[in-house]
Amino acid sequence: MTNRYARYWKLILDLIEIKISATSFNAWFKDTKLINLSENKMTISITTSYIKHILSTRYYELIKTSTIQILNKEFEIEFELLKEHTQYIKPFIQNVPNTKSFLNYKYTFENFVIGNNNRTAHAAAVAIAESPGFSYNPFFIHGGVGLGKTHLMQAVAHYILAQNNKIKVIYISSEMFTNELIRSIQDNKNNDFREKYRTIDVFLIDDIQFIGGKERTQEEFFHTFNTLYESKKQIIISSDKPPKEIQDLESRLCSRFECGLIIDIENPDFETRIAILKKKSDLENLLLPIDVLIFIAETIDSNIRELEGALNRILAFSSLANKPIDFNLAQEALSDITFVKNSKLISIEHILGIVSKYFNLQIEDLLSTSKIKKLNYPRQVSMYLCKKLTSLSLIKLAEIFGKKNHTTILYAYDKIEKEKKTNLKVARDLYIIENKIK
Repeated sequence: MTNRYARYWKLILDLIEIKISATSFNAWFKDTKLINLSENKMTISITTSYIKHILSTRYYELIKTSTIQILNKEFEIEFELLKEHTQYIKPFIQNVPNTKSFLNYKYTFENFVIGNNNRTAHAAAVAIAESPGFSYNPFFIHGGVGLGKTHLMQAVAHYILAQNNKIKVIYISSEMFTNELIRSIQDNKNNDFREKYRTIDVFLIDDIQFIGGKERTQEEFFHTFNTLYESKKQIIISSDKPPKEIQDLESRLCSRFECGLIIDIENPDFETRIAILKKKSDLENLLLPIDVLIFIAETIDSNIRELEGALNRILAFSSLANKPIDFNLAQEALSDITFVKNSKLISIEHILGIVSKYFNLQIEDLLSTSKIKKLNYPRQVSMYLCKKLTSLSLIKLAEIFGKKNHTTILYAYDKIEKEKKTNLKVARDLYIIENKIK
């Protein structure tokens, strides 16, 4: 029976997967299972209450129609929460001889959230982990701070060592590499240093940009690189910029770096930030309201490190104030950040121009009294943003939108404010539009 359910659910998921983004599918459907099918009801297991909320609100109709297509019958859908406890294994690398490691046990592929910003880098890293030294060597990852470069590098190391813990792996920062080189010169142990770094199987070096201008470090790294590369040993390098933009980097090193695969990791998009926050809260066994997750993702749009920092800040604020986490507490905890983001003066004309362009309309459509249904949502979004982002009174806004009563503006504001807390499409629309406005 279980195998039959699994086959049915795979066919249903295959339909769903082609209708939504990969990020959304991985975030909300990846860990679901069909566990029961009765005469008129199907039961789907999920791992968190948050996933239950998303599936039962945003994706209920999609699940229902996909099920009808596969099973030729309409079912009532219910979700059953099955609590999962994730067990992490401390780095097994510590007992490997001749191996130096500073791996974070949380930095695995399982904990890496895939989004449009890092999908190619993740795919390359998995290929490398499965066949080190043969697929994409060297592998050069670059991008801003806090975007997951270190996580991805260490995930490769964890995976390789899980398959064979006799493989020699070194993960190190370029600064530590330089410091070890200096000590080896001072202690007259150059040969020991070279023996250590030139007889390994996988070499991962972080923040390579810091060797720029350091002639002796670049000289040593050049020969280390050549030895490993010619022996088909895997080399993975990270930087905050591509090789050609690293200041005072020798051309021969730049050439070596560019002979492999170079991939950029960008800032995460809105859906990916939501998925990252969800993953973080799941790992910490936290159940956070959806409006809080959306608020954090809207407020922090730069990198993962700041995103997690904002979440930790809210958790600390909740603990110190001895209050439960809700939308108001999250706003209070991040008030200084939101104040800076919203301090810019914005005109009504600018807002209406951005909104009309986003929805492929004219400004006149947003201000008209037309009863056409397709104008309702864009018009309400316009009213919401004009009230939120300007200091104009409700009466003045009503006058601009040609409304006799200011309560129309207030109704639109309350409606959109409520929907953005439960509807990710509305939240995403607002996030994109607000970023264009600001």
